[in-house]
Amino acid sequence: MPEVLEGAEEQQSEGLDIQRYLGVARRRHMYFLIPLLLGWLLVWGASWVLPPRYKSSTLILVEQPTMPKDYVAPNVNEDLQDRLQSITQQILSRTRLLSIIDKLHLYGEGHDQASPDARVEQMRKDISVDLVLGETKKGITGFTVAYSARDPQVAQQVTSELTDLFIDENLKARQQESEDTTKFIEDQLENARNSLAEQEAKVREYQGKHEGELPSQQASNLQILSGLQSQLQNEQDAVNTAKQQGIYLQALLDQYRALSGTSGTIDAGPTDLPAIDQRLELLRAKLADLSSHYTDRYPDIRNLKDEIAKTEKMRSELLAGLKDKAKDGGKGDDGQVAHGTENRAQNSQIMQLESQLQVNRSEIKNREQGVASLTARVNEYQARLNDAPAREQELADLTRGYDQSKENYDDLLKKKNGSAMATSMEQMQQGERFRMLDPPSLPTTPDFPNRLKFCGIGLGVGLALGLLVVAGSEFMDDRLHTEKEIKALLPIGILSEIPEVVIPSDERRRKRRMLFGWTMAAFVFAVILAGSLFSFLKG
Repeated sequence: MPEVLEGAEEQQSEGLDIQRYLGVARRRHMYFLIPLLLGWLLVWGASWVLPPRYKSSTLILVEQPTMPKDYVAPNVNEDLQDRLQSITQQILSRTRLLSIIDKLHLYGEGHDQASPDARVEQMRKDISVDLVLGETKKGITGFTVAYSARDPQVAQQVTSELTDLFIDENLKARQQESEDTTKFIEDQLENARNSLAEQEAKVREYQGKHEGELPSQQASNLQILSGLQSQLQNEQDAVNTAKQQGIYLQALLDQYRALSGTSGTIDAGPTDLPAIDQRLELLRAKLADLSSHYTDRYPDIRNLKDEIAKTEKMRSELLAGLKDKAKDGGKGDDGQVAHGTENRAQNSQIMQLESQLQVNRSEIKNREQGVASLTARVNEYQARLNDAPAREQELADLTRGYDQSKENYDDLLKKKNGSAMATSMEQMQQGERFRMLDPPSLPTTPDFPNRLKFCGIGLGVGLALGLLVVAGSEFMDDRLHTEKEIKALLPIGILSEIPEVVIPSDERRRKRRMLFGWTMAAFVFAVILAGSLFSFLKG
């Protein structure tokens, strides 16, 4: 049982055998220190052999427009990142870079045989443009322009040239974009003006063609139609009155003609009185009706009054004649004389009635013509009112196109005025612009190689190389160095051990070896520390 417990303890201690690793360190420390020093020296020395490159950079701020956007809205692309990318592509174009290369005689050493495209490609690799975001990381507040070269003064000159190109190109790009926007809006405004003029011409032509039939004239047409219908009714009533008067005059004329052709007493007179009375009642009723609508100066009222007066006079004369006939009915010669006088009066009355009848016929004809004219006008205005819905729809279609053209024209005119103000602001360089915060720096230390960084890389390479050499040498060594290794090799247990006999010369040799190892370790670390300090001071 004790042997089993001892074996279990040995297996647990095999996971981390510190004594073994310490023994390897004592035996193989030179195998570790020398590769460490050589690896570090190789990388660190390369940092001093590689040609240095100096990097000059400058910060360009993006200044917002001096005029608030509420007063003058910019008419250029507000996406600064897209615009900056476009400007960068223009500046890094082959033509621009070749002009800088020829101006400053870049890439002359070792590149005499290089093609222009190769030089341009190399210069693009040496240029870097980095954006600077604001605190919220949503807006771009600026960007840095940097250029790397072997000569620090050349790096500064090229960075200065690139900075000027960015500033000038931004101004040109904004001004050109603003002018193009204004020109485009002006062209669209001219097209809208022509379209609006065409729509106005169509509306005017339609209104002229359908004068009096437009929806806006419907109320006046209704009023005129109402007046015409009233006039037509009055004319028709006047025609009827004139016809009745003509019938009456014709009947009266026939009676007078019959009386003039008979002898003795006249019996037809009394039969005329009811007709005359009926005529008077009709005329008076007509007069009362017209008087309720018109004044006494209305022509029809005045004519009716004249007609009533004539009829009343005729009735009075008829009654007087009948009375005279009744008184003189039994007389001889006096009756004959009176009869002759009566015949002359009747002939005069017949002539008067014929004249009145002729006037009546002329009046009837004129009034019928008036009725026909008024009927035609009533039909005309009635047709206008009937066509009003169709005219309203047609005019609405034309007006809709005109309103759209007018709205488009007004909107473009407003945009054109705003764009013209924005273009003027850009030409006065009061818009968004780039401003160089500090002039390009003159580098005093090389950006590449970073010798301090190379020291760290060399240390890592040396450590890896030393560990690799130690592991390889330990793997290739087939000697036994510890008691555990001997016990693991023997199949049987060890009964006794012979202790190591150390003589003074062996002890001195072990001490010298240990001293040499510590001295070598101190030397290696001192060299690495001194090299790192020198790299830090010299950059």
